[in-house]
Amino acid sequence: MVVRWLVTGAGGILGRDVCARLARLDGASATGLLRRDLDITDARAVRAALRAHRPDVVVNCAAWTAVDDAETHEDAAARVNGDGPRHLTAACAESGARLLHLSTDYVFSGALERPRAEDDRPGPRTAYGRTKLAGEQAVLAGLPHAGYVVRTAWLYGTGGPNFVRTMIRLERERDHVDVVDDQRGQPTWTADLADLLVRLGLGALRGTAPPGVYHGTSRGATTWHGLAQETFRLLGADPGRVRTTTSRALARPAPRPAHSVLGHAAWRAAGLEPIRHWRAALAEAFPALLAAERQRPPGTVPPSHDRSDRAPD
Repeated sequence: MVVRWLVTGAGGILGRDVCARLARLDGASATGLLRRDLDITDARAVRAALRAHRPDVVVNCAAWTAVDDAETHEDAAARVNGDGPRHLTAACAESGARLLHLSTDYVFSGALERPRAEDDRPGPRTAYGRTKLAGEQAVLAGLPHAGYVVRTAWLYGTGGPNFVRTMIRLERERDHVDVVDDQRGQPTWTADLADLLVRLGLGALRGTAPPGVYHGTSRGATTWHGLAQETFRLLGADPGRVRTTTSRALARPAPRPAHSVLGHAAWRAAGLEPIRHWRAALAEAFPALLAAERQRPPGTVPPSHDRSDRAPD
């Protein structure tokens, strides 16, 4: 039996790796749609896309990801992050497809200094977090038996700008780098998350993975400063060149969660193994990250992405 997959936001840092993982999966037929192929804010277009492709599983990687811009453009962000998942939910309910929807640690305030459980009560502090929470609620309410919300954070990969690739570039360009040491989270390789999403989708089809909320982040935790130091170490550079600073010193329009560590109990309940420790993943990913950054055309500087979920599609 061939399983049909549809990936929205397929040009983004995660969407690319999901499509690459599906390309290696036996018995899978995958279609990746870029933003120009499908605007998820258009309900008619969404319904037409599902009717045309007839997917068994939809993986929604499309999102408004500019955290700071959402503070002044919340209505626009809400159309993508709230209305878009609602349209996908309605189309999946009509077609019978399972929906895997990507969300974020920003649905929490980041104030609680313990790993957040999947059933903890959300409390976003930002416009971005509010719009992503609206998308979660639409999926869970509209697809109680076929909707899966996967929250992630601190993503890095070869498919686009991210914190690790920025540190690789800055190690060459600067004697010292100042990085915040008062935000704690779980660096997560997009390839690892893509593999986990595929396993979740297969579990959903088999009926072994119950619908609901899952947390798709690596095990372990560190600060942005710790991640930068580990990047320098893997480059063979002196980690002491990474100096500490505070979030207040680098104030942004949207406040960053101080504690973005997520718990993983739901995976084991579904019979699935959570993502490995972040250090092991980074070590394996690093040669490809280094190659991708060195292949960037000289003189070009990618957009600044200091957060995991700022990965445009």
